Amino acid sequence: MVISLAALAAGCAAPMAQDQAASAPAPAGQPAYLDTSLDFEARAQDLVSRMTLEEKARQAGHTAPPIPRLKVPGYNWWNEGLHGVARAGIATVFPQAIGMAATWDTDRMHESATIISDEFRAKYLDTLQPDGSSGFYQGLTVWSPNINIFRDPRWGRGQETYGEDPVLTGEIANAFIGGLQGDDPKYYKTIATSKHYAVHSGPEWGRHEQDFHPSARDLEETYLPAFRKTVIEGEVGSIMCAYNALYGIPACASEFLMEERLRNDWGFDGYVVTDCGGAANIYREDALAYELDRVKGVALGFKAGMDVICGDYRNELTTEPEQIVEGVQTGVLPIEVLDRALVRLFTARMKLGMFDPYETLPWADITAQEFDTPEHRAKSLEMAKASMVLLKNEGNLLPITDAPRRIAVLGPNADSFDTLVGNYYGTPGDPVTVLDGLRARFPDSQIDYLQGTGLIGAPEADVDASVLCADAACTRQGLTAEHFDNVNLEGTPTETSVEERPYVQWRSDGRETSIRWTGFIKAPETGTYNFRFASENGYRVYVDGKPVVEEWGVGDAPSILSGTTTLEAGKIYPIRVEAWQRGQRGEQWLVWNRPGDTGARAVEAARNADLVIFVGGLSARIEGEEMRVEAEGFSGGDRTRIDLPKPQQDLLQQVQAVGKPTVLVLMNGSALAVNWADQNVPAIVEAWYPGGSGGHAVAQLIAGDYSPAGRLPVTFYRDLDDLPAFTDYSMRNRTYKYHKGEVLYPFGHGLSYTSFAYSNPVASVNTDGSVTVAVEVANTGAMDSDEVVQLYLSRPGMPEQPIRSLAAFDRIHLAQGETRTVSFTLDERDLSTVDAQGVRAVRPGEVNLWLGGGQPVSRPGLAAAPGAATSFTITGPVRVLPK
Repeated sequence: MVISLAALAAGCAAPMAQDQAASAPAPAGQPAYLDTSLDFEARAQDLVSRMTLEEKARQAGHTAPPIPRLKVPGYNWWNEGLHGVARAGIATVFPQAIGMAATWDTDRMHESATIISDEFRAKYLDTLQPDGSSGFYQGLTVWSPNINIFRDPRWGRGQETYGEDPVLTGEIANAFIGGLQGDDPKYYKTIATSKHYAVHSGPEWGRHEQDFHPSARDLEETYLPAFRKTVIEGEVGSIMCAYNALYGIPACASEFLMEERLRNDWGFDGYVVTDCGGAANIYREDALAYELDRVKGVALGFKAGMDVICGDYRNELTTEPEQIVEGVQTGVLPIEVLDRALVRLFTARMKLGMFDPYETLPWADITAQEFDTPEHRAKSLEMAKASMVLLKNEGNLLPITDAPRRIAVLGPNADSFDTLVGNYYGTPGDPVTVLDGLRARFPDSQIDYLQGTGLIGAPEADVDASVLCADAACTRQGLTAEHFDNVNLEGTPTETSVEERPYVQWRSDGRETSIRWTGFIKAPETGTYNFRFASENGYRVYVDGKPVVEEWGVGDAPSILSGTTTLEAGKIYPIRVEAWQRGQRGEQWLVWNRPGDTGARAVEAARNADLVIFVGGLSARIEGEEMRVEAEGFSGGDRTRIDLPKPQQDLLQQVQAVGKPTVLVLMNGSALAVNWADQNVPAIVEAWYPGGSGGHAVAQLIAGDYSPAGRLPVTFYRDLDDLPAFTDYSMRNRTYKYHKGEVLYPFGHGLSYTSFAYSNPVASVNTDGSVTVAVEVANTGAMDSDEVVQLYLSRPGMPEQPIRSLAAFDRIHLAQGETRTVSFTLDERDLSTVDAQGVRAVRPGEVNLWLGGGQPVSRPGLAAAPGAATSFTITGPVRVLPK
C-alpha cells in the first residue's frame, strides 16, 4: 500500500524532514504542535496539554490509538529489528546478532544497519493507513540492539547479543545504532533501543521473578558500560527496562537505574519503554510482586522514569489505561509525571517526522519497494562471509580448491531455513541454505544429501502431500482449510478451500490469523510417527481424534515440540491441524518423522563420498526466549548442557569412523563444547545463524573463495563444571576476563587461510594523558585476507583485576605480502580499572599490552594467535572517573 503525499500531509504522519525545510511557521489558526519552526519538545508539550486524561492514559501504552480531533495518528511502538526488519514479511536478513559481532567490524555493522533502516522506512511507508496510523511491526521504533552481556553459554537469548565483552559490545552496538538512527542533525531515521536495562542474561525460566545483586565492581565493570556507551557516545534514542529486579527493585521501577544513572549521570534525554510485561512484573503476584496494588505499581514505574508500557499478550497482561487514570485521580500518580512521559514520547515521534509534511523529509526518496533488493542481499552475503570463524583446520584440509567427485552433505542444519535466520527475523526472499550454497558452488560434484538426524531427535521432513486426503475414501487429495481473522479459530471463516497440505505463507494482512486443516491421512508404513507444525506461534495436531501434539499458548517463541502416534500401513485416519500467528512470519508447514528414517543411510552416503560436510548445531527452536523444549540438555529456552546434542554427536561419530575427510559446520547462537570433534574432525567452521544468503558464505569459505577472518565474541568452554551456577550473576570465573581454566576455543579466536606477523609494538604517553599504541602487522601468507587486530590490557600486581581486558580492536584488510601500521589511542576510561567498591579510576602502575590476532593463550592442539607485547607505566595520583 502506498499513501499519497497529500494524504500523508493531511494525516500529519510521515517520515523525517530536512532541517532547512522545516522552518516555516504554522498557518494562522494552526496549533503550535504543527508549527515546524518550533523545537520538537515545545511542540510535544503543546500537543500533550490539549489531551484529556483518558487520552493521555491511552497514549502511554505501546498500542497508542489515534486522536482524530487533534489529528494524532495511531501508533504501535512495538517493532523488532535485531538483524533486519523482523516480522513484517519479506526483508533482507543479515546474520544473527552474535554472528555480526563475530565480524569485529564496526564499518560493516554501520553499513548493514543503514540498509536495515532503509527497509524500516520502506515498510513503514508501505503500511501507513490513510490517516497516517501504523500498527504492530510497522513502525519506526526499533527494539534493538540487545546489549546484555552474554555472561553464561546456557542463556538461550545470548544469540541476540554481541557477546561477552563490554568493549566489543559497546563498539558494535554504537555502529548499529548509528546506522539505524541515521546522520541527519535534526531527525531520526528510526529510533534504536538499547535493551534490556539492566543486568539481564537469563535464566529464561525465571526472568519475571529474578532479583539480582551483582557486586559493585561487576555492575560498573561488566553490566553497565555498554549501556553507558550507547547513551553518551551512541546517543541512542530509547532504552528498554528489563523484566528482572536489581537490588530488590524491579528494573522498570528503579530510580537508581532510570533516574540516577541513565538521566543524571549519563544525560539520557530519550524515552524508556518497558520490556513486554515488565511493568506488570512490578505488581504481579507470580512475578516480582514489589507492589501488589496495580495502580500504585504502575505509578511507581512512571515516577521512576518509564515512559511507555509494553503490554504482554502472551500472559494476558495488557496496557490498562484505567490504572493510569485512577492513579492520577487518586493522587498516586502526579499528572506532571504522566505529562513528562508523554512529552518524551511525542518528542520522539516528532523527531521521526510523523507530524511534518512528507516531501520535506530527508528520507523521502526511500520508496515502499526498497527492501530485499539485490544490492541489499549482496551486503548481507558480505556480512555473512565476514562472520565466519574457522575454529580448526588440521592439515590444511580447507580450502577445497579442487571440486570433489562426490560430496555427502549430512546433518539437521544442512537444508534448514531456521538456522539461517535465528530468532527475531524477517523473511528472506531467496533463502540460501548450506545445501543450496554447496550445490551452487560445486555444480560438477555429485552431492548426496541426507539429514541422518534431527536437532534433538529423529530427522524431520515435510509431510508428503500424496498421503493427505480430503475424503475418507482418499479419492481426492488435499485437506479442507478454514482461514480465520483472529488467533482463536472463532467465528465464520474468511476463506474455505481444499489445499494440498497444511502449509501457509502468512500474508501481509495476517496480523492476527488462524487456520484449521481437516481431512484424512493414509499411513504409508506401520510404525511410530512424529508430527510437528513448523510454526513460530501456536499449533495443534490431532490424528484419529486424539491429540498428538498441542503447543497452542506459547506465544512468540518458536517451538520444536512434537508428538508421536502409531499408525498402520494402508489405514486411513482422520487428521486435524490448527495453527495461529501474530505478525507476518513467512512459510510454515506440517512436518513428520517416518518409522524408516534413520542415520544408516547417512553413514552409507559418507562411505561413498570423497568429502563429508556435516552441518549441525542448534537452532532458535531449541535455544531462545522463554520456550518449551522437551529434550535432554534444554530447559525453558536455555541449555543445561553445552555439548552437541546427543543424536547429532552419535551420528557424527559414526560418520567420522568411515574415514573420509570431514568438515563440521556449526550453526548456532551460543558456544558449543565440541570436544570430541576438536580431537577427531580435521576442520570445524562456526557459521552462527548466517542470514538469508548464509549458505553461499559457508560454501565459498569451504571452496577458498575468501579467507575467513571472523573471531569469537564468546568463550567456547570445554564444559560447565568450572562455571558458577547459571543464576549467580558474579563474574567470578566467567568469560575470558576471569576464567582461569583451559577452554576449548578462547574469546577472540579465529583461524585464517593465510598467516600474519606482528612486530615493533610501541606505546607512547601523550601530553593529555592518553596513550597511543602502535604495531606493524604483515600478511606473510599466500592469500589476501582480513585480520582482526586486538589490543588487550592487563595490570600485573593490582589485586582482583581481570586476567586481561579488551581495550580496542580494528579489522583491516591486507594483501599478500602487505605490511601496515595499526594504531590505537586509549583515553582515561580505556586505561581505568574498577575496585571492589565500584569506583572507576586511573590508577598508577605497570600496564602490560598485547596486540595480536587473538589472545596470547594456547593449549595442546591450539597455538596462540600471532602478536606482540609491550608495556608502559601510569604515574601520578589516582584519578577517579565519573559514573
